[in-house]
Amino acid sequence: MGQKIIIFVLFIFMLTSCASRKEVVYFQDTGNFETLVNTNRSVSKFKVDDLVSIHVSSLNPEASAPFNLFRGQAEGGFRAEQVDYLVDEAGEIDFPVIGKLKIEGLSPEELRLMLRNRLSEYLKDPIINIRLRNFTVTVLGEVARPGTYPVNGEQITILEALGLAGDLTIRGVRENVLVIRDFNGTKVYTRIDLTSKKMVDSPVYYLTQNDVVYVEPNKSGITASSLDQRASIAISIASVLITSTVILITRQ
Repeated sequence: MGQKIIIFVLFIFMLTSCASRKEVVYFQDTGNFETLVNTNRSVSKFKVDDLVSIHVSSLNPEASAPFNLFRGQAEGGFRAEQVDYLVDEAGEIDFPVIGKLKIEGLSPEELRLMLRNRLSEYLKDPIINIRLRNFTVTVLGEVARPGTYPVNGEQITILEALGLAGDLTIRGVRENVLVIRDFNGTKVYTRIDLTSKKMVDSPVYYLTQNDVVYVEPNKSGITASSLDQRASIAISIASVLITSTVILITRQ
């Protein structure tokens, strides 16, 4: 009986742990000292429901003050909290003094140039700082730490996002990672092969705000999950049988 259990355990181990180099190694088709020129550049664009922080300053603080929104008043040495702008369903924000601005589809640099032109009649050489406040990516599936992660900069690659999630587990399928992207309510599904150097040319190599990355399990992962479920059922049945046996014995 003990030998059968050992053989069964070894069999399960072989099913769940076997993985070839082809299944787990990234950039398999790159050579030694090979130089890759990445012409794929990421420029984040504002979308509906984005939260955008815009701060305007100039050599004359009093002149630039009306173009900044703050919540509350500064007291006891603490600055009032600056209010972010929400991109509405029309793709617009309501900017102080100027009014409605259509920013959907614009990059931060394009918005900066637009504001500089619009503010030129009020301010001399304004300094405009723009930041997307709700830039997050979600990584799910066969990764070490699934979850939603904030992005501090203006861009992030899929490799960096997977790094935030602790990388793929040994059971993750690297050749067929799914990226779900939202374009104004329309979901676009794109797959990327992490084992190929051509991944850098993929339209989803650079992620945008609210992208979802899903890593599906390989065959061993699916098999292990099925075995775990069967093992749980077997343990439950065994527990019931043991309990019933104990009850019958105690009654005799």
